[in-house]
Amino acid sequence: MKRLHLIILAALFAFPPSLAAQSFGHITSLSPRRGAGGEAFTFWYWMYGAVSKAGIKADLQGMKDIGLGGCYLMPIRGTSDRPEYGGTANQLSPAFWDMVDYAFQQADSLGLDMGIHICDGFALAGGPWITPEESMQKVVWADTVVSAAALKGLRLARPEAYRGYYEDIACYAIPLKKQGVGSGAVADAIPIAKETLSGGMTRDDKGACRATKPGSILFDFGRVQLVRNLEIIPSGNNIQCQRMKVMASNDGVNFYLVKQLQPARQGWQTVGYSFTEAVKPTLARYIRLDWTPEGTEPGAEDLDAAKWRPVMKMAGVRFGAVPKIGQWRGKAGFTWLVGPETTAEELPPTDCVAPEDIYRVILNGDKVTSLIPNIAARISHNVSLHGNKITPLTPTTYHLPPNTPLLIRRIGHTSTGQMNATAGDGKGLEVDKFSQAAVQKLFDNWYGKFLARPHSSVVKYLHVDSWECGAQNWGAHFAEEFKVRRGYDLLPWLPVMTGMPVASAQRSEQVLRDVRLTVNDLVNEKFFKTLEQLAHSHGKLVSHESIAPTFVADGLEHYKYSDLPMGEFWLRSPTHDKPNDMLDAISGAHIYGKRIVQAEGFTEIRGVWDETPALLKPLLDRHFALGMNRLFFHVDTHNPWMNRQPGMTLDGIGLFFQRDNTWYREAKGLVDYANRCQRQLQRGVPVVDVAVFTGEEMPSRAFTPDRLVPVLPGLFGRERVESEAGRLANVGQPMEESPVGVHHSAGIVDLKDWINPLRGYQYDSMNKDALLHSARVENGRIVMPGGNSYRALVVPGPTKMNPSLDTLSAEVQDKLEALRKAGVAVIEEAWQGADLASLGIERDVELPVGVAYAHRSVPGEEDIYFLSNQRAEPVSFTAGMRVSGNTGCVLYDAVADSYSPPVGLTEKDGRTEMQISLPAHGSVFVIFSRGDTERDVPLTLPLTGRVKAIDGMWNMEFEKNEAKIRTELPDDWTQYGDDAVRYYSGRAFYTNSFRWANKSAGRVMLSVGEVRDIARVYVNGTDCGIAWTAPYEVDITRALKRGKNTVRIEVVNTWANALRGADCGKPPFEGIWTNAKYRMKGDRLLPAGLMGPVELRY
Repeated sequence: MKRLHLIILAALFAFPPSLAAQSFGHITSLSPRRGAGGEAFTFWYWMYGAVSKAGIKADLQGMKDIGLGGCYLMPIRGTSDRPEYGGTANQLSPAFWDMVDYAFQQADSLGLDMGIHICDGFALAGGPWITPEESMQKVVWADTVVSAAALKGLRLARPEAYRGYYEDIACYAIPLKKQGVGSGAVADAIPIAKETLSGGMTRDDKGACRATKPGSILFDFGRVQLVRNLEIIPSGNNIQCQRMKVMASNDGVNFYLVKQLQPARQGWQTVGYSFTEAVKPTLARYIRLDWTPEGTEPGAEDLDAAKWRPVMKMAGVRFGAVPKIGQWRGKAGFTWLVGPETTAEELPPTDCVAPEDIYRVILNGDKVTSLIPNIAARISHNVSLHGNKITPLTPTTYHLPPNTPLLIRRIGHTSTGQMNATAGDGKGLEVDKFSQAAVQKLFDNWYGKFLARPHSSVVKYLHVDSWECGAQNWGAHFAEEFKVRRGYDLLPWLPVMTGMPVASAQRSEQVLRDVRLTVNDLVNEKFFKTLEQLAHSHGKLVSHESIAPTFVADGLEHYKYSDLPMGEFWLRSPTHDKPNDMLDAISGAHIYGKRIVQAEGFTEIRGVWDETPALLKPLLDRHFALGMNRLFFHVDTHNPWMNRQPGMTLDGIGLFFQRDNTWYREAKGLVDYANRCQRQLQRGVPVVDVAVFTGEEMPSRAFTPDRLVPVLPGLFGRERVESEAGRLANVGQPMEESPVGVHHSAGIVDLKDWINPLRGYQYDSMNKDALLHSARVENGRIVMPGGNSYRALVVPGPTKMNPSLDTLSAEVQDKLEALRKAGVAVIEEAWQGADLASLGIERDVELPVGVAYAHRSVPGEEDIYFLSNQRAEPVSFTAGMRVSGNTGCVLYDAVADSYSPPVGLTEKDGRTEMQISLPAHGSVFVIFSRGDTERDVPLTLPLTGRVKAIDGMWNMEFEKNEAKIRTELPDDWTQYGDDAVRYYSGRAFYTNSFRWANKSAGRVMLSVGEVRDIARVYVNGTDCGIAWTAPYEVDITRALKRGKNTVRIEVVNTWANALRGADCGKPPFEGIWTNAKYRMKGDRLLPAGLMGPVELRY
């Protein structure tokens, strides 16, 4: 700690005497050291093989100059995708590796770290080396109806075979009468004699039923039919056709309700699937499907298609007489989906195939050789359920009915055909996520090749991006893995994976749940764990993004195998924002003891070129308050051209965080701020009082705050309970437009509406794996690896994502009882109290509405609170914090990188209060020190309140053209008549002078007043800093001198105006080009320039 004293002394002597005389506070440390994950990073995309060494050098130098710690390199698409860009560095080619070598050498010389994605592109893990048998697998089948007498020697058709690849799993014979039909063919769909549309129901040009207003579809079967299920076939990504009311009648006049359909929870890649709805067996000639937009949910990450305008679009519907398990495709792991279990009323035992009526068909190639009893099924039929285990009881004997028509179901597996779609020449099939050998092959052929290049020591990370390759429900050893993990043989029950109910609805649902549990086990152990081991064997760290809502898995568990969990959040893109991704990563990191939580930040679905650091700050702060502590900007797209600006983009997607953005150099202010915040927020452990159990459903995710309102209504408060009820009611289905041209539900969950939702308490989600295998109790607290701990565990009742949460397994019940006995507060009923004081848990903070917070503790040393004003106006308030007995307290401003003493500090009854004032979207760290290791830091004292204006004329000059102006403030250069000025984007230099006579004024700040959009201030040639966010001022004390002082203010605006000018044939300068579409509405130019007033405050 001697070095720390020297730093402080050096700082003292560097300050003017007036500042050196100020008081100092006690604090354990100034800021954690640079490195060790403290710096923000960026994603670095190389597009279409269009890469140049000049561009590489400029990109990396730019990253270094603004303070980034490094980048994750990801080449996207290939030269043939957009040949007009003239790319020559196609992935894996000699030209590509030459560019990689140069990038590594440049990064090495600059001290930048790099990460490489697990494959070409960003979605997700595949390549040309992966053969169909090494790729992601799915269960497929083909049916044949034949009499038992004609069975032997029969040649069966093969099921779907991707690129000719197919492997058998097992083949079954089931008497047709056991499938609920007669001796004819398998009637998968009841014939429809007549179909009538009414109300608002119409047909579109593709023949799909469509409605925006209430309407109905009447189906006449011509005679009474037994209907057991409906198969809804959406037209596109549509949720409305899954929420119709099923009505039945025998006379076409008097109808009764059969079932109100409720959509299963489903992710954005659940497209192209139909949805099977089991209904109570119904005898009817007529079925009517009624639809209305009223009652529709506003949409969420687990109900993605509900985010859009409520339009009912249905490509078709099939009414089934053959019994099927409700929503079996999702339950069998074909796609990410959560729905309620099929009930015995919907699927009576008499409609289920008895295991003893299933026979195994032995094949030689495609030819049937024999039929044998399904002996294992006979043993497994008489079983009892105990938690999630199926226990065999007494075997039963049976015989094949002679001369009976049989359904032959040949079941096998083939490739899903999923590819790493955003790749170039590294494109290929997605690797089998259940095969360690295949994962190793992928690693060796892509990531391993980078590690063999010169200067590859710059590569510190292996990254796996967000999951965008669908689901997988089989692998070469799936049946064996299932038996080991679940304790019984899957093959006798395999027909349930095709939707066929076996034994009972409950038994079928249990087997399907066990399939999903096994899928989750394998993707974690064979894919994520294998990658972790491979990366660690090379001395690299692993970074993972979210797996949900696309792959059937626990959204938290894979972070156990990640050194650096990562979520993502989007900018002004409500339909694509990922609050659940962020909460999965944050909770996953906390329960598995990971210190750093990364975020892919500011992804934007349609950039409009008006983005500024000030716009980004409240969103960044909000996620710091949630628990994120390492930012990755999305995205720095490599621009290969030095004479085209702003240049290449990710086809208009993402924040344009690249060297040719007008304000990229000034982004150093934002990056420095993020780095300072991150170094504080990576210290110690997060203080989170409440853990919420995510249940035993599979797939599963962390709880977003809106889902906790029914569970903790008292903590949220009456106003929030009522507003949430209104949001969910979605009366009138209000819509919004954001960004330009994207219309969506106004009620989509947005975390900006959920600031400090538990009003002084923080929560994490805890999955079953961590609860059972990681959680221990110390002094009445649940303690996790890494030191995170919780004082209460909430066990919610059933939810749409956890429809069976009221039924807990014996092992979970035993764990909860052990926690109770050890003194942990376990909340299993809706909590009505306004706080948790009755449990001995006082609020961690008392803050006004609109102020977000995070709290971290360095045991025995410090408590660090981060407070963020999420409002667009200044705020002053009394903050109360659950700390006491500290030896020192200071406030740290990460924008100014300065410390100040607390105001109005009082301590009472174990709490500390103080006065806090924050500018619009401002933030502050409140750092309490305790123990014997305090250190002194220089404190900046309040200003005196005196103001001196810098008046007079300003000389103004534009960097990119020869325009020069002499002006007074306020100055908005879009108001000038010269198009080269009106449409100008970039830097403009304002210069002036003033006289300074004060001898010992102490600290002097220069306020630029209103500026569009960022100002860098020079006084007497000294760079005094960047004014990029409120209060838009910089400290000029060190540059100030007596007498005449010159001031130069470099103002930079966004690209919006110049791109508008270029778009309408009035470019303000040459060389304007981008592949991103210009999308701003209207023809109004954005204000640009120095509005002022420019003042000295001291």
